[in-house]
Amino acid sequence: MDENFIGLAAVILIFGGGGAILFSITPIGKAIAARLGKKGTSDVDQETAEEVRELRAEVDELHHVTQQMSELGERVDFLERLVAKQRDAERLPPVR
Repeated sequence: MDENFIGLAAVILIFGGGGAILFSITPIGKAIAARLGKKGTSDVDQETAEEVRELRAEVDELHHVTQQMSELGERVDFLERLVAKQRDAERLPPVR
């Protein structure tokens, strides 16, 4: 009977644990986890929310800087093409 109990316990743990993991992925499982996680953490939640706001502002600023860098790169490419055309025009023989 001892071997049967160990086998039964192993099956229950494997399928029970797998079922719990799959349940935690569902929207209902996420809602339950969020509800359980909110108890007694109001100060931490406010601090975390403020940090998240600050980080989002920094990320928005970085996106803006990235966009500006991209625009500057396009301008440099345009100017390089203009300079190259001017040099090519100077090298060509005059038209008769």
